Amino acid sequence: MTSEELKITITELLPTASFEEGGEWLNINIDPTDWQLFAQQLRTNESLYFDYLFCVTCIDWKTHLTMVYHLSSTKFRHNIVVKSKLDKVNPVIETACSIWRTANFHEREVYEMFGVHFNNHPDLRLLILPDGWEGKNPLLKDFEDPINMIKL
Repeated sequence: MTSEELKITITELLPTASFEEGGEWLNINIDPTDWQLFAQQLRTNESLYFDYLFCVTCIDWKTHLTMVYHLSSTKFRHNIVVKSKLDKVNPVIETACSIWRTANFHEREVYEMFGVHFNNHPDLRLLILPDGWEGKNPLLKDFEDPINMIKL
């Protein structure tokens, strides 16, 4: 399926979705409130069949955060990137764990590094950092480490 064909199908599923031009893969911007239903449709739609969530990350723009999901269809060999803008003060989005099992650890990493809360996540706790680092979110641009004198 070409990027244009993907755009048509995705627009039918979610008319409020917008697209970024350029890039190797189709980049889709959605509202965080649309994520859960849209993700389920991406997974189960017969013509899309995005069965592999291979990367979840977050970007700190100082004014807001952006969740970034990279998806692939192993059946049709097409890839997309789904982005969702989150509030910097209270970043919340629904979990994708019930749709893609790989989301579990990806979301835990984003939770500890950026402070994004994933509603209905089955085990939202620190993944990499040791106890005592809860809520410190070292990948946020306003993170300060007084011991190592790191300031971004």
